[in-house]
Amino acid sequence: MEFNTLLVEIKNRIAVVTLNRPEKRNAQNTEMRHEIIECFDVLGARDDVSVIIVTGAGSAFSAGADLSDRKDLSQPGAFPKHHRIVRESAYAIRECPKPIIAAINGAAMGAGFGIVMNSDIWVAAEEAYVSMPEINVGLAGGVSFLNRIFGQSRARRMFYTGMKVTGRELYRLGLVEACTTQEELLPFAMEIATEIASKSPIALRLAKEAARLTENMPLREAYRYEQGNTEFLSKTEDSKEAQRAFIEKRAPVYVGR
Repeated sequence: MEFNTLLVEIKNRIAVVTLNRPEKRNAQNTEMRHEIIECFDVLGARDDVSVIIVTGAGSAFSAGADLSDRKDLSQPGAFPKHHRIVRESAYAIRECPKPIIAAINGAAMGAGFGIVMNSDIWVAAEEAYVSMPEINVGLAGGVSFLNRIFGQSRARRMFYTGMKVTGRELYRLGLVEACTTQEELLPFAMEIATEIASKSPIALRLAKEAARLTENMPLREAYRYEQGNTEFLSKTEDSKEAQRAFIEKRAPVYVGR
């Protein structure tokens, strides 16, 4: 897979996606957003990918939107077109059927923090921080995502002030799996990814789907939905292979069926 603004490496069922505009602190322009949509749509459909790590090239994860890329938005239809690509690039990540690990190597601001919040698992470097700084340029955005992650006071403080939350603070709040040195960041993310990649592909797909869909379900309906998944998975070849492997004390060999 070749892109102008992304680097993609696939090995051992793990895809590493690197946001690659380091000279712009990986700020997201229209081209990058289109490529994010294509990249995550393709990786979501590939049978040789079980899990995705997303990180940034250089010192930043992503500085958010590239304001220099915005053309004249005063023309009729310009804002809806702009909003659509921003929205769809975010949801290409959120709705990807593969688990996504955000390896936050530096600043993740605005839309950059959006990539993190739409990922499943977070790991942060000590130099990293997250923020929603739109208020500092006379805008306001992101509170719908902040409210899902943080408590009311912290979410609104970040929204009203553009407050930066460091990797260490994210770890204190229990929002990242680890706060590591820069050198340890990707190896730690890869350790998690390797464990995930060892699981049944079909079980992983339904697990990711359940994690996303049950967010907005009443508890009773969500539980019944998961029970339906359990019944379906119990009849798969992978489930039967896992049970045989457990009895035979060996690693299972999954086929994704």
